[in-house]
Amino acid sequence: MANRIVVDPVTRIEGHLRIEAEIKDGKIVDAFSSSTMVRGLENIVKGRDPRDVWAFVQRTCGVCTTVHALTSVRAVEDALGIVIPPNAEMVRNIMEGALYMHDHAVHFYHLHALDWVDVVSCLKADPKKTSEIAQSISNWPKSSSGYFSDVQKRLTKFVESGQLGIFANGYWGHPQMKLPAEVNLLAVTHYLEALEWQKEIVKVHTILGGKNPHPNYLVGGMACTINTDSPGGLNAERLAYVGKLLEEGKNFIEQVYIPDLLAIASFYKDWGAIGKGFGNYMSYGDFPTNGYNDVSSFKFPQGVILDFDLSKVHDVDHRSNDIVEYINNSWYDYSDGNDKGKHPWEGETNINYTGPKPPYDFLNVEDKYSFVKTPRWKDKPMEVGPLARLLVAYARGNKEVQEAVNGALKHLNVPVEALFSTLGRTAARGIETKLIAGWTMEFYNQLLTNIKNGDSRMANTEKWDPKTWPAEAKGVGFTEAPRGGLAHWIKIKDGKTENYQQVVPTTWNASPRDGKGQRSAYEAALIGTPVADPKLPLEIIRTIHSFDPCLACAVHLYDEHGNHISKVQNISVCDV
Repeated sequence: MANRIVVDPVTRIEGHLRIEAEIKDGKIVDAFSSSTMVRGLENIVKGRDPRDVWAFVQRTCGVCTTVHALTSVRAVEDALGIVIPPNAEMVRNIMEGALYMHDHAVHFYHLHALDWVDVVSCLKADPKKTSEIAQSISNWPKSSSGYFSDVQKRLTKFVESGQLGIFANGYWGHPQMKLPAEVNLLAVTHYLEALEWQKEIVKVHTILGGKNPHPNYLVGGMACTINTDSPGGLNAERLAYVGKLLEEGKNFIEQVYIPDLLAIASFYKDWGAIGKGFGNYMSYGDFPTNGYNDVSSFKFPQGVILDFDLSKVHDVDHRSNDIVEYINNSWYDYSDGNDKGKHPWEGETNINYTGPKPPYDFLNVEDKYSFVKTPRWKDKPMEVGPLARLLVAYARGNKEVQEAVNGALKHLNVPVEALFSTLGRTAARGIETKLIAGWTMEFYNQLLTNIKNGDSRMANTEKWDPKTWPAEAKGVGFTEAPRGGLAHWIKIKDGKTENYQQVVPTTWNASPRDGKGQRSAYEAALIGTPVADPKLPLEIIRTIHSFDPCLACAVHLYDEHGNHISKVQNISVCDV
């Protein structure tokens, strides 16, 4: 008989996620993913000027704060037939690239690394050996034995005081922790360094977008103006500083993040066979180099892979009924019945919570059990994210991606099948971060070239006046957010937003079952996962964190007995 356990909340993510798993003979035989928070920004933007919607829906996310704005302006531009200038395209790419560099490094070190790294073990490490390991895998200058010894002393003071600070909660000493003490010390040291570095790379958004988080965007281009001589515009000094920040970020990724990733992964190769899932992967494609409408110019190509088959890649069409959202097991209602899926242009966000009142032991998974809807592509569940992007690019024959992926596989001495796993998702995130760091420098250099050639255009305001718009229009904007395929659909009528729907990465990955009983990516990936101790379900956390979940709208607080205490509303929410 299976034993059901509950992980609620799943921590080190944005928002609130509950996982219920049934364990039999030491392995997960069934799993259920539930978001117990709700968002409703689609309803908030109805009736508003489409040119302003980006500022509202950008608040969907408190982490990847630029992608919802970018996706929104692309949707409006698609509806109105607006083509942005090349400079605006490069600035958008640079800002998105900086986001990836920041977001993926933060995920690896601050959200996911402690699933593999035993902080307390660092106290037993020999700093000299840690220094030798560090210098053997990287040219990063901060690698002396004295440097690692100082970090170890700081950690020792935390432990001796009885307060581990930011490391207070963790599965320290868990039998699944396999790193030598010296590698643990290396990883924790770089965890602290990453805290310092991450606040620098976001300055790119401040310079190009005016602020961070939630930088400024503009339907038709970007709001920053190029004036290489004036202190009031995007001048030569500011442009040079952007280049410096990007170069420093590239160095950190290549000399710290990637070596650490490969070093840690080498001790966990068995996780290349855990967390496989159902084998359907989707990428919307992103980072255009010749206009958003020319998908062939995207650095990340579009495509769908089915059933692990890399020999064939299917095309994605956001305008067809290939993509629909079901609510069979979600706390929503459709006005014409809940059994049929709706394309997002016809989508509705009518919340109807019918779940249990806290405290409760288990969700009623035979009925509705999540605030996440259930999107499907041609009625098939999809996994989106870094792994999906790399697999589609690999299968499409992208030489740069193939070389990067093959190089990592060779370094770890694992077959390509190891990508279909928890380890594969984590490795894919690092591999693409290195690629994107290089691409972002390309975008930066192209921007400088355009400016030197006399092109200072940053916005196309030809169709800015609503009087020039058709009475009705509809558009779709799509992006590859760090966590996966993101798309916004808009309907415009009489100059106002008539309908607006978002299908975001975690909607694809975290959705409840559909009417056919098909599991989502989270649920499917957990099947077969070994769990050594159900009271310490580290293995569940590892696989779920490999997707980098992002869910939020409100935070409910309970005491240790499960009684409701209070409710904190938060407008800065994330990818449900």
